[in-house]
Amino acid sequence: MSPTHRRAVVIGAGLAGMLAAAVLSDAVDEVVVLERDTLPERPEHRRGLPQGRHAHLLMAGGLAALEELIPGESIRRRLLAAGAREISLGRDMVVLTPEGWFRRWRHEGPTMLSCTRALLDWTVRSAVLARTGVEIRKVQAVGLTGDARRVRGVRLAAPAGEEELDAHFVVDASGRGSRVVTWLRELGITGVRERTVDAGQVNATRLYRTPAGAEQFPLTMVQSDPYGGRPGRSGMVLPVENGQWMVSLAGTRGGEPPSDPEKFLRYALDLPSPIVGRLVSGAEPLTDVYVSRSTSNVRRYLERLPHWPEGFVALGDAIATFNPTYGQGMSVAAFHARLLGEELRRLGPDGPGLARRVQRGAAGPVTMAWTAAVGQDVWYPDVRGARPGLADRLVTAYSRRLTRTATGSYRAAAALWDVTSMRTGPGRLLRPDTLLAVLNGPLLPPLPAPPLTPDERKILQALDRTGG
Repeated sequence: MSPTHRRAVVIGAGLAGMLAAAVLSDAVDEVVVLERDTLPERPEHRRGLPQGRHAHLLMAGGLAALEELIPGESIRRRLLAAGAREISLGRDMVVLTPEGWFRRWRHEGPTMLSCTRALLDWTVRSAVLARTGVEIRKVQAVGLTGDARRVRGVRLAAPAGEEELDAHFVVDASGRGSRVVTWLRELGITGVRERTVDAGQVNATRLYRTPAGAEQFPLTMVQSDPYGGRPGRSGMVLPVENGQWMVSLAGTRGGEPPSDPEKFLRYALDLPSPIVGRLVSGAEPLTDVYVSRSTSNVRRYLERLPHWPEGFVALGDAIATFNPTYGQGMSVAAFHARLLGEELRRLGPDGPGLARRVQRGAAGPVTMAWTAAVGQDVWYPDVRGARPGLADRLVTAYSRRLTRTATGSYRAAAALWDVTSMRTGPGRLLRPDTLLAVLNGPLLPPLPAPPLTPDERKILQALDRTGG
């Protein structure tokens, strides 16, 4: 590689890696993505995504970032054309929270996209490759080259041992299994603080054919209750592409969902509301039950290191992973890529301190998502890695009151939507209008049953094979 030729190397061809590659392609001469998996030529599950078969929701904030990162290749339009569903948080969801049923308001509120992770990854990868000259190589990265002052490339597994690929800039987007701490130690950088908070959640998912006439049935969710002193149990019916329902169940340590199909249905019926089980009892299953246990919250505090090498950053799940129940990981990856793009435009690829600025800035979205996920997971029985303290108790008391208010107050519900959709930060929940709404409490009485329309109620009754 000549001194004037700038090559960037991205480790990992998942969502975080392809988005990082997209922004780097505007700043350097060559971008190479390294991926150990064989990538499918169409939307199919691949081994390197342990949660790939389970429910994924692309929140409004993350989608907005995606649209900025790949201009001219609208990811939203591509996904909708491929069968993804756009869901309004205010209108198109039937949700039972620990504080009661959410109402469905006439106001739409922010939207999110519902599809399989396989479709989302394939769509983003195709769009990036169509717009840029990014190259993907099937090879495994095994380390970094350089020293504690600067990373100069990547070590690759090769038949005869190892090879080196020089790079001006390296991004670790290798996901949950990243070896970034080990790689930094090999360069002489030590002292990375790591933290794991694990509620022991297990996810179990099965695909069903969407019943005729139920194509527009709302996303249906029974949320887990972290506050009752019992294992959390939840379930959802998620409309995805190809005329299918994705049915995902989840349970924390001591309340794990089963892989047996009959017990899977029984688990859904035994949730705080049986609506998920009643819906799928009359739907045709298309797959076995897929189970995954890779759900712990793990954070590497790379931004706290006193020294950081030039030419290297870690993004997305390589920094932190979150319990997938909260639907934050994909949006955080998009925010990280957007931050990388902003700093590249501000400083240029040769700007001193570029990598350190990006690494420190990446902690912002991580902290927001981490606080939301861990703030709930610490309340489950037998959680490992954390216990609720005074601050957790104060925040939880407010968030529970806010959620209860949101069941009967549009103003509180709108604030909650803005934050859960990752359009704004948690400060939105402390604005004077939100505080006043929470102080007043719900303006409408609790709903005694799911907020279904008469037609939706008929669909539920027609599908129900349980006698419910």
